[in-house]
Amino acid sequence: MERVGSWLGRPRELYNLLRFKLGGSAAVMPPLDQDALSDSLQTCYRYLSQTSRSFAAVIRALDGELRHAVCIFYLVLRALDTVEDDMTISLETKVPMLHDFHSYLYQPDWRYLESKEKDKQVLEDFPTISLEFRNLAKVYRDVIADICHKMGAGMAEFLEKKVESQQEWDKYCHYVAGLVGIGLSRLFSASELEDPIVGQDTELANSMGLFLQKTNIIRDYAEDQLEGREFWPREVWSRYVKKLSDLAKPENIDVAVQCMNELITNALHHVPDVLTYLSRLKNQSVFNFCAIPQVMAIATLAACYNNKQVFRGVVKIRKGQAVTLMMDATNIQAVKAVMYQYVEEIYQKVPSTDPSSNKTQQIIVSIRAMSLPNGTMVSRNHCSPIYLSCAMILAALSWQYLSAMSKASEDQCSRSSQPASRECHFLRPSQEF
Repeated sequence: MERVGSWLGRPRELYNLLRFKLGGSAAVMPPLDQDALSDSLQTCYRYLSQTSRSFAAVIRALDGELRHAVCIFYLVLRALDTVEDDMTISLETKVPMLHDFHSYLYQPDWRYLESKEKDKQVLEDFPTISLEFRNLAKVYRDVIADICHKMGAGMAEFLEKKVESQQEWDKYCHYVAGLVGIGLSRLFSASELEDPIVGQDTELANSMGLFLQKTNIIRDYAEDQLEGREFWPREVWSRYVKKLSDLAKPENIDVAVQCMNELITNALHHVPDVLTYLSRLKNQSVFNFCAIPQVMAIATLAACYNNKQVFRGVVKIRKGQAVTLMMDATNIQAVKAVMYQYVEEIYQKVPSTDPSSNKTQQIIVSIRAMSLPNGTMVSRNHCSPIYLSCAMILAALSWQYLSAMSKASEDQCSRSSQPASRECHFLRPSQEF
């Protein structure tokens, strides 16, 4: 099991990571041994860099063969997502493609040449991606094909369907985010970098994705309204207004905030699962990959809670705050302390007149108990200077990744008007998994 401290034996990698994250040459990435890669796998990493340059860096930071499996997992889902997002493909063509996409992984010559999307190269040269998929060990192939199958079916289901009940909200978030969490968890375990229980406990892995996606949906109310998309469950908002768009009206701001607080309370119920999941991780690269988005999400919810600004524009946490969170999210005790800090911030803002106040306070009490099992505050600054330096490198790298993912995701979503257009499988800034 490789820890962050072991990077000290690879000074060139540290130097390249630092250059990449602090704004050096855009071409500088955590290095791969190109001589050890097949031509087709080199092409896959090039496509990874082209479709998500900074996320490519995060994948390259994963240990061992896991990085190749996650690279292919990303490209397969990116290709699937490109089909879903392409508004030039008729529903008569698109729905069967989404259902059958997993089978194309085993068809060496399958490709799609008619896409108009910016990432169309992953469809046009899908034979290269599917070749490297077939070159993966069977344990990885089985996971990727299964998740692709289930996600394609979920995309097809929500193409022309709005989220009505809270149960459907969970189902939608499962398809677009929970399945990613489950798939990644199964890959972590298949690599043997993590114990089998990480991949077997699909409920916890699903909660990881749902917490991030719900945070995303809550925060982006105003942006989605501008683009004509609705992700808040009707079962909740219909108790406050006649139309979801009515929440943005100044005269409805009080009930709008109450509605949002109810959804935030719903999202907070995933935090105990998040903490349990993270406590099981052993590998440092996997832990950082998973923990950073979760602490960003809780900070985002704290910023949104009882905040009228959510209905006037996107609420964002400060860049300095984000980098601090990334530096802190390097071990489970520090993550628990972060969670404690932000649920306390929410607790202090709970209005006594809020309809969800009792439920909000109850879940916060549960999170407190998990965060501070001994009743004492955990220090978040107990790393050695050398370890902290490595964490700072990771933090800066992650910030560049998050910023780039934010821009790419916003560009992608602005082009689509379908109900399920937020198919951002590795999730958006502040809450990527």
